[in-house]
Amino acid sequence: MSSDPSKTSGNVKNTVGKVEEAIGNLTGLESLQTSGKKRQAEGDVEYKQAQAQGYVEGTTDRVSGTIENVKGSLTGDTSQEISGDVRKEKGKVQQDANKP
Repeated sequence: MSSDPSKTSGNVKNTVGKVEEAIGNLTGLESLQTSGKKRQAEGDVEYKQAQAQGYVEGTTDRVSGTIENVKGSLTGDTSQEISGDVRKEKGKVQQDANKP
């Protein structure tokens, strides 16, 4: 299993925690209520970490793409300009998908 944060894994942990807490509420078991709340919090943190990581990666791609585009423009390398535009757009999409 990867140690990188995952939005999917964070959502799963959050959902499992909610179910666990609900079972604890129904049965009156405080240990299940507590562990469910803890699992929800862990899931929320992991989701937000993955979201932040995705946003930073998108920002990096946008900046790198802009630099690549400018270099291509200055040198007359149309292929590099286009490659920079593609990378810049990829970064924008990644940022949009990971806005806090």
